[in-house]
Amino acid sequence: MKRKTSPAMVTAAMLFITLVFVSGGCSTRGADQSYDAASDSLRYTGEVHLRNIKQLTFGGNNAEAYWSFDNQQLIFQSDWNKINSQGCDQIFIMNADGSPLEDGQQYRLVSTGKGRTTCSFFLPDGRVIYASTHEHDEECPPAPTFPPGRYVWPLFPSYKIYIADADGSNARVLIDSDEYVAEPTVSPDGKYIIYTSTKSGDLDLWRYEIETGEEIQLTDELGYDGGAFFSRDSKMIVWRASRPQGEKAEDYKKLLSQNLVEPSALNIFVADIDGKNVRQVTDLPGANWAPFFHPDGKKVLFCSNYESVGKGRPVFAIYMINIDGSGLKKITHSQTFDAFPMFSFDGKKLVFCSNRNISRTPTRDTNVFVADWVEEPEEVDLNFKSWK
Repeated sequence: MKRKTSPAMVTAAMLFITLVFVSGGCSTRGADQSYDAASDSLRYTGEVHLRNIKQLTFGGNNAEAYWSFDNQQLIFQSDWNKINSQGCDQIFIMNADGSPLEDGQQYRLVSTGKGRTTCSFFLPDGRVIYASTHEHDEECPPAPTFPPGRYVWPLFPSYKIYIADADGSNARVLIDSDEYVAEPTVSPDGKYIIYTSTKSGDLDLWRYEIETGEEIQLTDELGYDGGAFFSRDSKMIVWRASRPQGEKAEDYKKLLSQNLVEPSALNIFVADIDGKNVRQVTDLPGANWAPFFHPDGKKVLFCSNYESVGKGRPVFAIYMINIDGSGLKKITHSQTFDAFPMFSFDGKKLVFCSNRNISRTPTRDTNVFVADWVEEPEEVDLNFKSWK
């Protein structure tokens, strides 16, 4: 029996087809409808590329949080006394969604709990790497003291780069030297580790091949080269560097002879993974650092205080820029401290560290935050207004 179609049914069908066509039948519009802007209390006006910001740590200094290759966990360094009684940074892992780990812990110590650690990263197979001084001395090495307003890093020669199982067991030295070796990260294809060392007589980048142990020096210009990361296709590197000249070069070399560096003037550079085809990306005053490639390989995110140089208290924000130096865009707007951005390997989320908090009260605590990344901001993002 043939069913008779009424005008009302035709109208309803046309409306349904129109809705499916306009929305593409997928999630972009649906995400718009499900997103509750009023509950995004850690987001600031102007942060059009971030949604659903979630705080994962709640005290002390928590920094350099980086994704596991399956996008499920984060590894980070912390001196937060609730989880770390050592008194200086140790390495921990946590679930990226804020849920407890399989053993019920919220945060799991994966370094030894001894010495000072820094700059950890996952390998594709779930193992971890980090730099530590614990074999030299189980106590925290003393940090140098300088007048207020100077930010000087110690370059402890007692750092070695360790590799350990996912739970922190079976730790062993991977990269050894009598000089400073630290700041290791891993290429997405799992072939290489890039790190910073003073074994050349300067602070240079080195590349270590995991399978063979072969090493090559990637940089050789005077100045600090560090904090390097690989592009998603493992064909390029991005890093922060200083290029002191004249009197500043002499000051740099004097500090370096004391195993110190004052990274107050840095810019962002990119190159091929063999160190060739070097290009300077930023040319900004102040400290421009903590770079990370956008998933498309054509842009980088980085941290900078350039807008506050000469205006009193430094304010660090996260910015995005094309690797040819064009299209500078501000990503975070908390007017506190936002740094250490890293995209998840699926490109859907961004982890970063910040002094922001839900009450908008000033604090020196630096905590870890995760947000959904919005590549193409929609009306709900462009019109977002924070409560304070």
